[in-house]
Formats: sequence, structure tokens, C-alpha cells
Amino acid sequence: MKNSGVTLTELAVVVAIIGIVIIAVGFSFQGWAARYNVEKQIKEMHTDLMEAKAKAMSKSRVYFISLAAGQYIVYEDTDPAPDGNGVLTTASDTVRLTKSLDTSYPITWDGAATVEFNTRGLAAGGEQTICSNTTADADYNCIVISDSRINLGQLTTFIPSGGVCGTANCIQK
Repeated sequence: MKNSGVTLTELAVVVAIIGIVIIAVGFSFQGWAARYNVEKQIKEMHTDLMEAKAKAMSKSRVYFISLAAGQYIVYEDTDPAPDGNGVLTTASDTVRLTKSLDTSYPITWDGAATVEFNTRGLAAGGEQTICSNTTADADYNCIVISDSRINLGQLTTFIPSGGVCGTANCIQK
């Protein structure tokens, strides 16, 4: 008599292999998701900085980006009317954008708490760097803001691993 079917041992081996594959894929997905989220947040900041720079040039107005631990706010200098005075007055300048940051992927920076774009779209205050404060190895995890350019980059050493948020640690791409 010939029995066809699956033995309990064969079934246990298949279930074990499937379990190992699911665990491996799960760990891979977690790393991929962290890299994606860091890169997404940095690219959104880059886009908002570029838009503020373009608006400053097109409207001939000073734009400010106020950086805080959990958010950043884009202001248009409108106080006093009509063209502002080049000084950030948070109570009376026009808020153009408020964006909350994902606290799972904190951001640090090495410059002043405010980035300023003058009426010609040039950044004031020298070179500044905005970095992701995580160990997620994203393709883009830092931004370098110079007088005339805003570049995405990748950190050579992660901030939590002893790296410093600065232009020397951010390879611009």
C-alpha cells in the first residue's frame, strides 16, 4: 500500500523555513522603512527651503525659516507693510508654512535657529547644515545651505555614532 501525503516532519521543516524567511524580510523591511522616512523628511525640508528661496526672489521679500526641535515654520517678511524690514517678527510676519517633523527621526543643525533668504534669494549667516540625528543609512540625510545653494547630501558619520552635524561630515551630492 502506497501512502501519498506529507509527513509531520516535512511539514515542520517547511513551516520553519517560512518562519525564518518572514523574520529576515521583517528586519529588512524595518531598515528600509527607516531609511525611506529619513530621506523623505530631508527631501521635504529641501523642497520647502528651495521654495522659500524662490519666493524670496520672485516677491523681492525676505523669507525666514525658523527651525525648532519638532517643527519648522516659513515666514514671509511683511511687517511693517508693505515690504517688511528684514527682521523676523514672529507675531506679525506672515506664516507661509508650518511643518511638523517626525520625532522618530530627529533633526539637528549647526547654524542659527533661523535660516534667512534675502530679496535676491541668497542665504544670510554663512554656511549651515541640517542633519538627521539617526543611524538610518539613507541616501540623503543632510542638507547644506550656503549663500547661493541648497544641496542634499549624505553623512559620513552618523550623529548618534559620534559624528557632528556640519559641512565636513556631509558629502554633498
